[in-house]
Amino acid sequence: MARERQVVRGIVLRSVDTKEADKVLTVLTAQIGKVTVVAKGARSRRSRVTAATELLSYAEMTLSESHGYQYLTEASPLAHFRGLRQDVTLLSLGSYFAELTDAVSYENIPAEDVLSLLLNALYALSELRRPQQLVKAAFECRLMALSGFQPLIDACAVCGAAEPASPTLEVSSGLLRCGTCPKSGGLSVPLTPAALAAMRYVLCGDPKRLYSFSLPPEELATLSRAAEAYTAAQIERGFPTLRFYRSLTESLRP
Repeated sequence: MARERQVVRGIVLRSVDTKEADKVLTVLTAQIGKVTVVAKGARSRRSRVTAATELLSYAEMTLSESHGYQYLTEASPLAHFRGLRQDVTLLSLGSYFAELTDAVSYENIPAEDVLSLLLNALYALSELRRPQQLVKAAFECRLMALSGFQPLIDACAVCGAAEPASPTLEVSSGLLRCGTCPKSGGLSVPLTPAALAAMRYVLCGDPKRLYSFSLPPEELATLSRAAEAYTAAQIERGFPTLRFYRSLTESLRP
């Protein structure tokens, strides 16, 4: 029986070596969402698909289904994000993006918006060299929104003020509150008017201009802490890649 074939464009979220020269890939595609792919012989020197099976490689892939498994038969790389691979800190941040995306993606559910978000974030780091904190915070917030976890930050959840005084974000409920309004007792992280405006821009603005804003360093640090805390509270799990990225950035601080 002939194998069923399909051509997809996808990015490698995870790559695991198996057997003598094979790899098992987790690939995110626009058409079929997340898919597990067996790349036979991908670690062989003679393999023509090796480049397309590396972590964070974006490629056009021909998949062939057999006995319930998808096998990679052909691949043409489309983007390799070389700027990330030349900087261990950037690569660790990109790896965190991949691990986080893997955590919120599902098989057989189209993921065009999530795939586009990830590709644009990697391009912003690799080619545009946008600030790491900015890209990380924007990616986390937008990914949470696309995954159904968008925080409610239009106004204070208690008094309804559109521009809360001393705003705080309750990370478990995703609610915005004034600093003086009663809180529910859950963990809250402080925001500033500028950080709140940036978060609103990220959640509601044009996705093509997601990384085009700027903030002073202290305001950007506030946004970054809020985005990371909110993401961690919603996903309810830790990420080894994030811990590794933190260890690298902390070692580089003066």
